[in-house]
Amino acid sequence: MGTDEPDRVPAVTWWGHSTTSIELGDVTVATDPLLTDRLYHLRRHAPAPPSHAARADVVLVSHLHHDHLHVPSLDSFGGAVPVVVPRGAPDVVRSLRGRVLVEVEPGDRVAVAGLDLEVLPAHHSGRRSTFERGGGVPAIGFRFTDGRTSCWYPGDTGLTGMTDIFDALEPVDLAAVPIGGWGPSLGDEHLDPEEAVEALARVGATWALAVHYGTFWPLWLKRLRPGNHHRLFVTPAQRFQRAMVQRRLTTTALTPEFGQRVELTPAGRA
Repeated sequence: MGTDEPDRVPAVTWWGHSTTSIELGDVTVATDPLLTDRLYHLRRHAPAPPSHAARADVVLVSHLHHDHLHVPSLDSFGGAVPVVVPRGAPDVVRSLRGRVLVEVEPGDRVAVAGLDLEVLPAHHSGRRSTFERGGGVPAIGFRFTDGRTSCWYPGDTGLTGMTDIFDALEPVDLAAVPIGGWGPSLGDEHLDPEEAVEALARVGATWALAVHYGTFWPLWLKRLRPGNHHRLFVTPAQRFQRAMVQRRLTTTALTPEFGQRVELTPAGRA
């Protein structure tokens, strides 16, 4: 990472689930914004994001699932803010039309909002939902840089078929890696804390922000599956920190509170 002016230290804020604001100099990147307290059967069990969580120069959307491509949350951003989406997304989610869209697919490399953005594959369903269209739309991840600070956000993905992709990536300054989910299980299309650390070991990062855990959970599932709730919702951050120590990675693991802005300094503190 290059030398930054004092008021331009890169920083990241986690708003819950996979929603972050990543500040790279003059550019703020939002990932998979989900700013609501309720999504169908899911309830937010965390503080609601404030209005400034919807300030960004570019929005990255990794796939079409409702908890990652949430149209009302996108409506909170300015109409001129470009939204990077998987190719074919507006054919499935027609309410995307009229926005400034950048449609991409794995292998693409584009310049947007002052960033050099590389589009990566993901081992994850690209459909809108189990019963909706979108089977031909890919789920994707991103590696991006402003020329000084590099970031990796894989979106939702499992390890299956991805290890060669991770091995081939250049190490980054910041990785925002998913470590959990909302149940009842993760399956092979998500990373648990230990798998997230495996992915990090392959890519390499100075800082690793844990995302996609501890935010949304179905009301009924905590009562019916308390063990799943504890494993997938309550303990992922502790397991992630523990796995990082056990793997002896030099990466600084970040598990901040909701809405806590963390400056990417050697101390890794806000």
